[in-house]
Amino acid sequence: MEMTLTAYKWTSDRYHQAIDAGLFVDQSLELLRGELIVMPPEREPHAYYNSESGDYLRHILATQAKVREAHPVTLPDHSEPIPDLAIVKPLGIVYRDRHPHPEDIFWIVEVSNTTLNRDLTVKKDIYAEAGILEYWVINLRDRELTIFRDLENKTYTTVQVATTGMISPLAFPDLQISIQRLTNP
Repeated sequence: MEMTLTAYKWTSDRYHQAIDAGLFVDQSLELLRGELIVMPPEREPHAYYNSESGDYLRHILATQAKVREAHPVTLPDHSEPIPDLAIVKPLGIVYRDRHPHPEDIFWIVEVSNTTLNRDLTVKKDIYAEAGILEYWVINLRDRELTIFRDLENKTYTTVQVATTGMISPLAFPDLQISIQRLTNP
């Protein structure tokens, strides 16, 4: 007799209940499509690029947006990823009671080294399916920025890879952001 194994799928509500009960103390986890994903420890290059990129974007955006660094966003399909940077509407006290939802998010940035494959595939798909209009991956291995844009049927249809030049986020077309400041600060 063959036994069928079924993985337990977490709902966002059950995940929050488990967090509130202290179940995941001292564990760095993300909820992706109902699965708990252990996040690798952050090494020095990742921390440096994340911090420098966050500071740079805060300076450029000023009060137009809030740059949230390594904080969860709540998405449909039982996903609560923790992007390295989420550029969101400056809703102030609203975020005391909930994480940003897709309609609050201008764009997301992942700083990627050991998780590069997951960031360019699984996370890209989750962000696209949630309706996030723009997603950037700072590739630490190759010192390049991958930009995903132009959602169509919950899929990014445009992918651009750059190492130099300027980029304007879709939500802020008048801003000029230096790609080199993100990929090689």
